[in-house]
Amino acid sequence: MINFFKKYHKWLGIILTLFILIFSVSGIVLNHRQLFSSIDINRNYLPQEYRYNNWNNAAVKGTEKISNDSIFIYGNIGIWLTDSLFSDFTNFNTGFPKGIDNRKISKVFYTNEGNLFAGTLFGLFRFDFEKKRWQKINMPVKEQRVTDIAEKSDTLLVLTRSELLKTSDFKNFTVHILPTHKNYDNKVSLFKTLWVIHSGEIWGITGKLIVDFIALIFIFLSITGLIYFIAPSVIKRKKRNNKQFDKIKNLNKWSLKWHNKTGWITVVFLIITTLTGMFLRPPLLIPIANKKVSKIPFSVLCTPNTWYDKLRRVIYEPENNRFIIATNEGIYFSDDDFVTNLQDFEVQPPVSIMGVNVFQKMQNGNILVGSFMGLFEWNTKNKEFKNYITTSKYESPNKRGSPFSNNLVTGFSNSYSGNELYFDFNSGAVCIAGNSIPKMSETIKNQQMSLWNLALEVHTARMYKLIFGNLYILLIPLFGLSVLFILISGFIVWFKRYKK
Repeated sequence: MINFFKKYHKWLGIILTLFILIFSVSGIVLNHRQLFSSIDINRNYLPQEYRYNNWNNAAVKGTEKISNDSIFIYGNIGIWLTDSLFSDFTNFNTGFPKGIDNRKISKVFYTNEGNLFAGTLFGLFRFDFEKKRWQKINMPVKEQRVTDIAEKSDTLLVLTRSELLKTSDFKNFTVHILPTHKNYDNKVSLFKTLWVIHSGEIWGITGKLIVDFIALIFIFLSITGLIYFIAPSVIKRKKRNNKQFDKIKNLNKWSLKWHNKTGWITVVFLIITTLTGMFLRPPLLIPIANKKVSKIPFSVLCTPNTWYDKLRRVIYEPENNRFIIATNEGIYFSDDDFVTNLQDFEVQPPVSIMGVNVFQKMQNGNILVGSFMGLFEWNTKNKEFKNYITTSKYESPNKRGSPFSNNLVTGFSNSYSGNELYFDFNSGAVCIAGNSIPKMSETIKNQQMSLWNLALEVHTARMYKLIFGNLYILLIPLFGLSVLFILISGFIVWFKRYKK
């Protein structure tokens, strides 16, 4: 039995060495997005599906209309000024830090008094019309990622992933930790729990550095294992009195010694990292998507803030004097300015676990809700909603399957020549009325991809779809199981020898 474990530990390890190195390096990049935010990759060097075509790949989040000839189109491409025909585009990104990640825009908002704001991954910006550049506004919260911007009378509302901020002078902010809701059970999603364990975020920056160290251990074990595999054949070809013979032999002994020692000391941490990563992507994600667990004590999840890392979009309805808040767990409202607990809607459209991408008031008073579950028109008064693309009534699936629909909605606009467009992650711009769609500017097409996003495509195995097709979805669980076998078999081989 020991020979079985030894044999397949060696050969599986050799086969997967390159993949382990790639996953480890990409994981370190993913753990430090802001640190690597200034580094971009030319899309022309990447496979075709990663290049912009017809406003795909979440290029557009939405548009903000200032006048008939002044419309801002924004999203992962940054901010561009265009006209109602989308015929001419002017770069409107001056003032943002270097790197496309620093120009990923969640919201552009033009106030009633003529102030222009932009919410980004790393903060809130206000446009200085005199200097013609964006200037960052300091917010008194740790969470700087802005998810939405709205307005109530002369008060600006800024939503981060965890708090709601209010300001009237754009300098002094009032921070609101939103009240809980009646069904809150002080639990968090299993998906989120596994996510923060896998990234190390569960213990803040310290936890991230620990996981970075684990990634370095994976790299170290892969390299030392490779040396131990190659060195014997090199030693055989060297003469015993050759100086290189002794160097390679010593290197081989050193590699084996520290490969074993490092492996058995850290094997539990390596297994936890591998196991948690396996459940963050389909198909293993599907059975845990709606599961909840108790908060882990003394972790970032153990916070009195019910809405920690859950807030996504906000709408203020002056006619009802209420706020509507979209979260990654549902949609709620407050009709008393957040004095009492938030109330949930009995009937609401389905929202992807990835969050809400479209959330805006329609002219008829209904709300348009879009995510990777599709695009829906929602009548909160009549407690009903329908598929806005097909105009048919939504029917929930009978069987548990993919957490996504056929329409991966990433954005919406009604500013294109009187037409309504929704933006699909894969196919790009689609005109709901079936009319022509705006041509994507060549300049915008050439916008680069951030190193962080490239690392994400590699780390989630989506990059391998070009080779394996839709079967790529099985790579993460298969890779995870293989790595688990390598770790456990390696420990068994070491333990047997250690006992002897």
